Amino acid sequence: MILFDLKCGGGHVFEAWFKSSSAYDEQRAGGLIACPVCGDSDVGKALMAPNVAPKGNRASPPAPAAMKAALAAIASAQAEAIKQSTWVGTAFADTARAMHSGEKTVTAIHGQATREEAKALVEEGVPVAPLLVPVVPPEALN
Repeated sequence: MILFDLKCGGGHVFEAWFKSSSAYDEQRAGGLIACPVCGDSDVGKALMAPNVAPKGNRASPPAPAAMKAALAAIASAQAEAIKQSTWVGTAFADTARAMHSGEKTVTAIHGQATREEAKALVEEGVPVAPLLVPVVPPEALN
């Protein structure tokens, strides 16, 4: 199998897999390839960057140990921040909204919210941010 970047007459670039280069040529000649955006069948190969493996002396991706250390640092920083915060559980959205409107004193809180609740808070201008590392609710701890 071979992957080609293709470009239609309308300028849309898209990818397509073919069994071989000759299979691409046959399908193109038969008008079987069309742009998925506009349907144009005037399609040709687009410029592609080759997928070349790096040489042995090049920088390699971060080692698993380095990634584990980075995640541990993030988890540690979050744990320290949470020490200065109050757990409000599933009342997070209501509590954050009440603080934002001035009904409650603004303090650091953390808790649980559904995706829909979090989206609504953001749309209302309530400053919220997701925690990067999952938190176990205090009542679930041994």
